[in-house]
Amino acid sequence: MSLELETLPKEQTIYDQVIARGVSRREFLGFCAWIGACIGVQGAGVDQVVKALETKKRIPVIWLHFQECTCCSESFLRSSHPIVADILLDKISLDYTETLMAASGHQAEQALQDTIAKYKGEYLLCIEGSVPLAEDGVYCCIGGKSAKGIAEECAEHAKAIIAWGNCACSGCVQAAKPNPTQATPIKKVIAGKPIINVQGCPPIAEVMAGVLVHLLAFDAIPELDNLGRPKAFYSRRVHDTCYRRPNFDAGLFVESFDDENARKGYCLYKVGCKGPTTYNSCGTIRWNGGVSFPIQSGHPCIGCSEENFWDKGPFYERLPDFPGFGVEATADTLGKVALGAAAVGVAAHAVMTNFRKRNEIGEQTGENAERAEKADTAVTDDHSI
Repeated sequence: MSLELETLPKEQTIYDQVIARGVSRREFLGFCAWIGACIGVQGAGVDQVVKALETKKRIPVIWLHFQECTCCSESFLRSSHPIVADILLDKISLDYTETLMAASGHQAEQALQDTIAKYKGEYLLCIEGSVPLAEDGVYCCIGGKSAKGIAEECAEHAKAIIAWGNCACSGCVQAAKPNPTQATPIKKVIAGKPIINVQGCPPIAEVMAGVLVHLLAFDAIPELDNLGRPKAFYSRRVHDTCYRRPNFDAGLFVESFDDENARKGYCLYKVGCKGPTTYNSCGTIRWNGGVSFPIQSGHPCIGCSEENFWDKGPFYERLPDFPGFGVEATADTLGKVALGAAAVGVAAHAVMTNFRKRNEIGEQTGENAERAEKADTAVTDDHSI
């Protein structure tokens, strides 16, 4: 008697999951084009994103939480884009995360060990939070193990590591002076593995999604800057893409949060905006589905995507200077130089216009005199005939 083997169901791709959730093909392709633009690819690169999401299965992910407030997960979960919020996070194989998983205790720890064993060398390790090293790491322990021990154990067989947010990338508020727990960023705890720092407090949800899609589509980490951040999202200063930048160049500044200049939407540099020294996509991608970002809401940038931003002075005091402007380093000088240059330009234009007009008048006068002389000559000639 023969036994028929039960056919196992085919594991769905991300595209299968998207369609099953009611997303149309048109919406799916629109998302691929949008996320492709976010990560800096065009043409064939977008086609590669489409193919990857159509054919590849879910990404096995271990998502750890150490010293942090979980704002990175909160940001990702609350993305207004339906595919980011409901598909990518839901449909990547989130095998272990203390925040979202249903299991607890021994079951949760078993899920972690099973994922490491089953997907050795294939899974992504995502980490939120800094690692405390003081007192042998007693300030953050899970399942009887220190954060340092867990991070090293999970990193050993990870394909790549993503450090979410300023806590994991730079230590954030936990590492601010005097740093009692000796909070340490992931890059100083784990060596020998590719680490992507996705800075921010928290990072923008679509930036987080873009990093995951890049890893899935190209099977490689994106190009990184000197702080290990993806250049696609951290290559330009907030200052460079800020809609208030023309006011900065014109010397129009908010002097206090309740003044008339604040109501007019002038530049926030004098009330502490760190946009001129902060690299992030806030001014282009923005938050809440592209609706706004802190500066647009009337609050200065606090530089949360930069290292050690908590220890770089009070948030609401302006920068004394910043690189790239030389002698025009202060806001006051910038405004005066800009207005002075404009005044000189206007004056020079007026002078040149006057010279040009005088020449034109002189030329016209000479031409008129010449025509009059010719007319007199013609009359004389007529009389002589």
